[in-house]
Amino acid sequence: MRNIIKGSIFFLFTSLIAVGSGCKKKSKEIASVIETGTLMDIDSNIYNTVKIGDQWWMSENLNTTRFNDGTSILEISTSVKDSVWAKNLLPAFCLIDKRYGRLYNWSVVSDSKKIAPKGWHIPTDEDWKNLEKHIGMSVSDAEKLAWRGMNLAGKLLPLNTIGWPSVSAVYGTNDFGFSALPGGCRVFDGTVNSESNTAFWWTSTENGIKAFYRYIDYNNTNIYRQSTYKAYGFSIRCVKD
Repeated sequence: MRNIIKGSIFFLFTSLIAVGSGCKKKSKEIASVIETGTLMDIDSNIYNTVKIGDQWWMSENLNTTRFNDGTSILEISTSVKDSVWAKNLLPAFCLIDKRYGRLYNWSVVSDSKKIAPKGWHIPTDEDWKNLEKHIGMSVSDAEKLAWRGMNLAGKLLPLNTIGWPSVSAVYGTNDFGFSALPGGCRVFDGTVNSESNTAFWWTSTENGIKAFYRYIDYNNTNIYRQSTYKAYGFSIRCVKD
């Protein structure tokens, strides 16, 4: 039961441009088309998807509890001792807030049984860079580490930053339908950031004993790229093969 349910939605944004003098105005439509669809995982969770440039992305975080062959993934609750997560070497997940999907360690990402729905995969670092360049990041910035891409984070957040803290420095315009939500993270020692003010996503690209990830913070308008230890718990977005 893993398939793509095809569909599309088109969003039109209209602006008024004043011409001449007085009260006369000419209406000019500026259309921005966002192509969307849906995707089902092995647990029958259905996700919204969106086409961004030449890529199809999930516009929600992964929420499954099983690999594609039906094997269950170990759940390590946030209520257990932090040391249990820290010492674990097996593929594992935890759940902070069901609205934002589950958090997975990198052993889930790298497992040959695969967690991404059939026909999809966990994005590589290059997949993420392609997304970032499409939304306006320069080629040189995309290759950098740490915070990059001035004022681009808002293009990935929901319109009006819904779901994020009201004091957020980032204003969400969701220009491309990515709909990033603050899933938080589980740190390598097992402690949890559950403040609903950060979003972290794994890539499938290793960097020695670490792996690359992306990070958006409510208090920064840029997008963070770095590698970190594989015991962290991050969200996962999938991209179509």
